[in-house]
Amino acid sequence: MSIKEHAEVVVIGAGPGGYAAAFRAADLGKKVLLVDSDKELGGVCLNRGCIPSKALLHISKVIEEAKGLSTRGVTFGAPVLDIDAVRSYKEKIVLQLNGGIAQMAKARNVKIQRGQAKFNSNDELLVKLENKHISVSFDHCIVAGGSVSVMVPGIPTGHPSVMTSRAALELKDIPESLMVVGGGVIGLELGQVYAALGSKITVVEFMPQLLSGIDMDLVKPLQKRLEKQFESIFVSTKVSRVIPGESGDLRVFMGSNGEKIEKNVQKVLVSVGRKPNSDILCLEKTDIKVDGGGFITVDEHQRTSVHNIYAIGDIAGKPLLAHKATHEGKVAAESLCGLSASFDKKAIPSVIYTDPEIAWAGITETEAKKQGVSYKKGNFPWAANGRATVIGATDGITKIIFDSDTDKIIGIGIVGTGAGDLISEGVLAIEMGADAEDIGLTVHPHPTMSETIGNASEVVTGTVTDIYL
Repeated sequence: MSIKEHAEVVVIGAGPGGYAAAFRAADLGKKVLLVDSDKELGGVCLNRGCIPSKALLHISKVIEEAKGLSTRGVTFGAPVLDIDAVRSYKEKIVLQLNGGIAQMAKARNVKIQRGQAKFNSNDELLVKLENKHISVSFDHCIVAGGSVSVMVPGIPTGHPSVMTSRAALELKDIPESLMVVGGGVIGLELGQVYAALGSKITVVEFMPQLLSGIDMDLVKPLQKRLEKQFESIFVSTKVSRVIPGESGDLRVFMGSNGEKIEKNVQKVLVSVGRKPNSDILCLEKTDIKVDGGGFITVDEHQRTSVHNIYAIGDIAGKPLLAHKATHEGKVAAESLCGLSASFDKKAIPSVIYTDPEIAWAGITETEAKKQGVSYKKGNFPWAANGRATVIGATDGITKIIFDSDTDKIIGIGIVGTGAGDLISEGVLAIEMGADAEDIGLTVHPHPTMSETIGNASEVVTGTVTDIYL
């Protein structure tokens, strides 16, 4: 059974970018159809990523903070874990936010169609439902198809003891031992969650350092914490294969600099990155161009090689971040409505929600060195900050990169409690073209960690009084 209908704007994918695009287009007067294969709106970020992981990270952070108070005269008993209640708490938050998105869609008269969308041509989609197909012609289409976890050759897929981040967030149980394959953002975040809940964690990273590509001075405070929380950390190590044992555990075979390593664990979490969902959209039936990584190529207006089709979010290229997708969604919606809009950002912030958090925006020091950029660096240790001392966050660092000739800020990196919230001042400073004096002369409230941003700028201007240079 097949049904035909037409939409002025059809959006494929109801994640942060997709629903933002749909809502903005509706606000601008368009009749919008939002298509998603999930039962609930919000995409991976809300249902199986950003939000549930942060809910669990909040719990794990409180557990660790409670333990830390024993050195300050307050001792709590061992935490009693009710896994069903924890899961219920996480799911309640997700459902609450799901409901909010659905209400906003209804208020804007955005039509929701649940089903798998595939292209028939440059101006038609086929949406597959359980017992019928809907043929949808459109004036404009915004593709927000997202991404999916990458698996590792040699590790069995579909085995109940082998998890992706999605399965890990379902929190079906807490394994006695868990190996995290991949020392990147998602792997370390979930590793800390499971460590706080009682698992013995082993991390295996193929590259020479955890969080490859991030400045090592920002990584070190986190790694120091992880070395205490985790049972073992392997870098420059490759997992060659995983073999299920008779008792339900897994035998993991690894190699590092010619050395062969074997380890038994109860479960394995594979977290080595994500790839775009471009292969499930039948793009070959259109004139949409993709690059070698499977990402849809777009211009500054988020328009693809087909004039009436736009692409946003993970499927349109790195970085794979929800806030990037949201901004791109608004640009696409405004562009197709005839407004002058483009995705022209000087900096996109990235945050790792571990404890301590790491956040950065603009050029990193590592990138500056590789690119031969002449820069000045303002580095301020949190050990000289009153608020950080009070809460035991003295291993934090705020580092700002300035252009050598103009003293304008071109990059910022922070490691420490609340780094993800602090980074926004740096992002705004980059967008506004602020220089070291602008930031240093900005009055920051005391006692807060935000003072370290002003202090780092004062290091460059030579006016800092909180440390002796």
